[in-house]
Amino acid sequence: MNELQSAKHPVNLRLPDGSVRTFDGPVTGTTLAADIGPGLLKAALAIKVNGELMDLSREISEDSDVAIITKRDAEGLEIIRHDAAHIMAEAVQELFPGTQVTIGPVIEDGFFYDFARDKPFTEDDLAVIEKRMNEIVERDEEIIREVWDRDEAIAYFKKIGEHYKAELIEAIPAGEDVSIYKQGTWLDLCRGPHLPSTGKLGNAFKLMKVAGAYWRGDSKNAMLTRIYGTAWTDKKDLKAYITRLEEAAKRDHRKLGQEMDLFHLQPEAQGSVFWHPKGYIIWRQLEAYMRRRLDAAGYVEVKTPQLMDVNQWERSGHWGKYSENMFAVPDEVPQGEGDGPVFKGDGAMMAMKPMNCPAHILVFKQGIKSYRDLPIRMAEFGCCHRNEPHGALHGIMRVRQFTQDDAHIFCREDQLIDEIVQFCDLLDSVYQDLGFDKYEIKLALRPEKRFGTDAEWDRAEQILRDAVAKAGRASEEYGWEELEGEGAFYAPKLEFHLTDAIGRTWQVGTIQADTVLPERLDASYVGEDGAKHRPVMLHRAILGTFERFIGILIEHYAGKLPLWLAPTQAVVTPITSEADAYATEVAETLKAAGLRVSTDLRNEKINYKIREHSHAKVPLILVVGAREAESRKVSVRRLGSNDQTVMDLDALVTTVTEEAKVPTGA
Repeated sequence: MNELQSAKHPVNLRLPDGSVRTFDGPVTGTTLAADIGPGLLKAALAIKVNGELMDLSREISEDSDVAIITKRDAEGLEIIRHDAAHIMAEAVQELFPGTQVTIGPVIEDGFFYDFARDKPFTEDDLAVIEKRMNEIVERDEEIIREVWDRDEAIAYFKKIGEHYKAELIEAIPAGEDVSIYKQGTWLDLCRGPHLPSTGKLGNAFKLMKVAGAYWRGDSKNAMLTRIYGTAWTDKKDLKAYITRLEEAAKRDHRKLGQEMDLFHLQPEAQGSVFWHPKGYIIWRQLEAYMRRRLDAAGYVEVKTPQLMDVNQWERSGHWGKYSENMFAVPDEVPQGEGDGPVFKGDGAMMAMKPMNCPAHILVFKQGIKSYRDLPIRMAEFGCCHRNEPHGALHGIMRVRQFTQDDAHIFCREDQLIDEIVQFCDLLDSVYQDLGFDKYEIKLALRPEKRFGTDAEWDRAEQILRDAVAKAGRASEEYGWEELEGEGAFYAPKLEFHLTDAIGRTWQVGTIQADTVLPERLDASYVGEDGAKHRPVMLHRAILGTFERFIGILIEHYAGKLPLWLAPTQAVVTPITSEADAYATEVAETLKAAGLRVSTDLRNEKINYKIREHSHAKVPLILVVGAREAESRKVSVRRLGSNDQTVMDLDALVTTVTEEAKVPTGA
């Protein structure tokens, strides 16, 4: 027996169903898939070995837990999207020689790749690139992984003019090898894994748009062209996705906000919203509703300053973590009569609050608090400011000035779980009232950079787990999931993700169990033993911010808001001017009943007026003519329906008043 044969040993591979396949020596994923069956071999895209995704061609030389990845798996779809980015880059460089490739990651629902080219790509280029991508898929080029010496890889990419790629490799520590993937004659730096060949990608992909992007996201660097695409496992899923995008475009809150005359944005106030009267009615209705719900749940409402000394933000830890996203101004005081303003000390600064929590601790610290006073549920509809980059701003969904439905609950440790359960019940009731029947709960765990000890984080994370379990929501129905490293720097948090009418998810509500800020800002209460103790601080929000939540509501309902939230609940319009007086009487009667009603007495055709008010998403269009005036009836047309119902005026008032009642959570 030679030395090689004596070194061979059996390799046992445990499959997800618990069965074990044994091989005489090292085995590739391809061989394993073939051993299981020809159907799996044909469907196989990659292999997972002890939790790590690998190419099918990689050898497994030790006993391992393995799973063959197909397009039915989430990892399979991610690999498909990753390969679509590579195939797009190959197509671009074939069609446009001299273009440099930079980075091309997978993103939600698709992928992108950034390219360096003297002449930026345009939307007109996408069809040509997409056609070449299909040709590369048809060529079914084998995808091969190679390991190169780092310095040789740098030299190679510099030689072919790929300076961005060389810069990426230079960031890899000296002495480390790099993995290179080849498909046909084209190659790229990549960790992988990848499909066995380009033909495995299929044709369920589409290039979506182009945009500008700075190299490494730094505005001081060169501007690149980013091409976005989407890829799916089959044409059916691709078509469904395109349909969702089309539906989302119809529901875009920016478009509807303009059509409904709700708000506008303009460059003179980047990231801040100009609310119009109709839009601010939605805000006021939502705020009044939330205030009633908080009053009933035992919250007290406070109002805290916009500006606080930077020293306070340093003590809380926010300045060290978020200073680049905070608006700060010099703190100036007059030196004396006749003197100009001078700084209150060297470098003294004030900062606009990006959140409310430190100010709420300062309110809590006024006066001595006893264990009998707890819990204290302190709420504020607090206006905050964050210096978001211009490129991150998006309508009223992502802004610089925003108002949170914020609250902090100061409680004892023995009260924590019950307080979190009560919050979950309140949140559930609010979401149901607002028309969201489905939401998911995620637990965001400790980030790498954080305050507090591991023991404190262990306790805080477990409290959130126990509370969700006690609330009956730690189940598949609520999409329970734990997210590594996603917590705040001072506390783990529960995230509540709403699902809207077209299946999109929005992270809105949150609750965090925090012992760090009370310690850093010296908050305490007198316990039953007469000694000082630190309260636990629960940071919580249900809507998140009013601006974003109103945007979500507009898109969820496609502008057809529930009657209690609609800015104009009804418009009364006569068929001819002869009925103007009765139209006015109907409107005044409804207004007296507390409804938001307008009249349209313009000398326009009735069908034109109906179309216009339907376009503005008015829930009820009330049409009257001479006949209706004589019989004191009203013809009622509801938004989205072509049918009309004739009702007595008194019956209409009763019906609409009942429909327009604000929900109570009962």
